[in-house]
Amino acid sequence: MGQPTPATDDGWWRSAVIYQVYVRSFADGDGDGTGDLAGVRARLHYLAELGVDALWFNPWYRSPMKDGGYDVADYRAVDPAFGTLAEAEKLIAEARQAGIRTIVDIVPNHVSDQHPWFRAALAGGPERELFHFRPGRGEHGELPPNDWRSEFGGPAWTRLPDGDWYLHLFAPEQPDLNWAHPAVRQEHEDILRFWFERGVAGVRIDSAALLAKDPELPDFTEGRDPHPYVDRDELHDVYRAWRAVADEYGAVFVGEVWLPDTERFARYLRPDELHTAFNFNFMTCPWDAARLRASIDDTLAEHAPVGAPATWVLCNHDVTRTVTRYGRADTGFDFATKAFGTPTDLALGTRRARAAALLSLALPGAVYVYQGEELGLPEADIPPDRIEDPMHARSGGTDPGRDGCRVPLPWAAGEPHAGFGGEPWLPQPDGWAAYAADRQAEDPASMLSLYRAAIRWRTEFGHGPLTWLPAPDGVLAFARADALCVVNLADTPVDLPDHSGLLLASGPLDTAGRLPADTAVWLRA
Repeated sequence: MGQPTPATDDGWWRSAVIYQVYVRSFADGDGDGTGDLAGVRARLHYLAELGVDALWFNPWYRSPMKDGGYDVADYRAVDPAFGTLAEAEKLIAEARQAGIRTIVDIVPNHVSDQHPWFRAALAGGPERELFHFRPGRGEHGELPPNDWRSEFGGPAWTRLPDGDWYLHLFAPEQPDLNWAHPAVRQEHEDILRFWFERGVAGVRIDSAALLAKDPELPDFTEGRDPHPYVDRDELHDVYRAWRAVADEYGAVFVGEVWLPDTERFARYLRPDELHTAFNFNFMTCPWDAARLRASIDDTLAEHAPVGAPATWVLCNHDVTRTVTRYGRADTGFDFATKAFGTPTDLALGTRRARAAALLSLALPGAVYVYQGEELGLPEADIPPDRIEDPMHARSGGTDPGRDGCRVPLPWAAGEPHAGFGGEPWLPQPDGWAAYAADRQAEDPASMLSLYRAAIRWRTEFGHGPLTWLPAPDGVLAFARADALCVVNLADTPVDLPDHSGLLLASGPLDTAGRLPADTAVWLRA
């Protein structure tokens, strides 16, 4: 194949609006009930009208789908459920023609147990060195090599018939790679080049802080420093090598880095490492003015020394949807709040989600929008017998998993399955068609219309810094360039600051022209 012109890094990523596409649930182009690349291509006009700068795709690679595609069997092939490599190349090119860049997902910590390397390792080949195989403890090796726990629950080790155990920080079908082996590093640099040569503009790095492990694989002890597998210093050599590859193509990285230490977090964003990293602190804040302001201040402060832009996100494919989360009494991030039947005030959650959208889109940096957030979708309750997320099974059924935010999108109110395509792989709730994109596109007061307007008017905030303005308790107010953002998280209406014009509001002002509770407004200074 001829190589397309590589993506150009013109700094677009510093203030981009990036839309997250969970392909399996976006749009079904062939009628089999599973979202696919044909469905995305058919909806590119919708994404262009929304005004986004780039699409981040969750893994579309060949996979047994034991963890929604994060168990990759072949990084150079598209899973047949989604389409073909040729279709992916067309999608990348067609999106670019529409002014939309493409970001693909890389999962470097682990592969699928169906990956050729792991199958060869099970057969006793030299590929065993590419993973973490160890003998067990106990008189007969019947105990795991250490006490590490899987992110999905249960031990992080599985025993094979030959008596050895292998490490998996996630599901047993996702064996961890040995990043101390040069072949692992070389393979991933080759994978990056493979996709950069096909025109992708960037890469999102899954579980970016977990790759390196203490070679001794010691027991986990609370407070152990350095941690045996989180944020180890040797990781930075990996990302420096990756950055050199990305720079050849003008491509960018965004890392999934969950770290409480802001100084350690910022190290990943040094000029020769990752360009950006997800800001989970903001997403996990409750609906509280003081805590949100602290999160914003902390985020900007930790990015400033390395000159990296902040990123802002309200939701993704792993967390409870914003409308539902903000409609609960406890709006903080807690997987335990996802229990079945948790009462939610959707009207309250929707008002707050609309206000939060204006808040996040007014902040300096890049913004990520998870598919369906622009439609105001709530979290869906999935019948237990239809849940596919391995977190549910490995928790013994106590965790409902993440499928509630992965339900296929509603496109057309009057069509079967709300216009998604065939009968969806996850059931759509009753009334899902009320959120359909075609219905919202005709309603100037809809969530979709709000997002479209906000993305269009976002340029009013320019690229300048944020300056906080005096405001009553429970209110956030700041200026950037020639625009102001005011968000009322208090219980009563508040007066607006001096301004020359109204740009956009998440809800109507009251009869006295004041800003009601749980409402945000953009003003021209």
